[in-house]
Amino acid sequence: MGKQFAVFGLGSFGKSVALTLQSFGCDVIAVDNCYEKIQDIADSVSYAMCGDVTEPEFMKTIGARNLDGAVIAVSENLEAAIMATMISKEMGISYVLVKAMDELQGKILEKVGADSIVYPEIDMGERVAKKLISTEFIDWIELSPDYSLTEKLLPKQWEGKSLAELRVREKYGINVIGILKEDKMDMALDPSKPLQPDDMLFIIGKNSDLEKFKLR
Repeated sequence: MGKQFAVFGLGSFGKSVALTLQSFGCDVIAVDNCYEKIQDIADSVSYAMCGDVTEPEFMKTIGARNLDGAVIAVSENLEAAIMATMISKEMGISYVLVKAMDELQGKILEKVGADSIVYPEIDMGERVAKKLISTEFIDWIELSPDYSLTEKLLPKQWEGKSLAELRVREKYGINVIGILKEDKMDMALDPSKPLQPDDMLFIIGKNSDLEKFKLR
């Protein structure tokens, strides 16, 4: 079963996140107080609802407690963003990502419970969506439409094994290009050297192969 997310606010940013999450097989509840925006996205997401995200009773109707995460993209209205963040956390949503207009707004939203803050001029909708559904990865940077660079803590079953022994490229279609350990980056990798529990792997591969690899 795919992960379930709610996206509150369907401006260009919120709409982009909602559509990208849906394209990755997630169940998406898209919410906005503008009926026209709901109509525009209704056929492209699992559910589209018109409502006020500052109302606890409305939030209950969407089953907020069962969500894997929520994206609050109503930064143009700081009061609404604050209320939606507080209600989301009070209802038990474990991960709430909130769009902020600037650092001051971001600090306020963190104070009321936001787990993560994004700024539209830095984090594009597609990258945020990938971050949400790829919690096994620390970061995900698109190199092209088909290839990305990402970071991942060494899988437990790889501890003590070497890259040569694991045959990473042959088995998974990915390339480990560097290892970060204790703030030191090693890009001159010895394929016969055993990997250690705290190794942070830097990996390049096709998006489809990276998506499969994240499940390990």
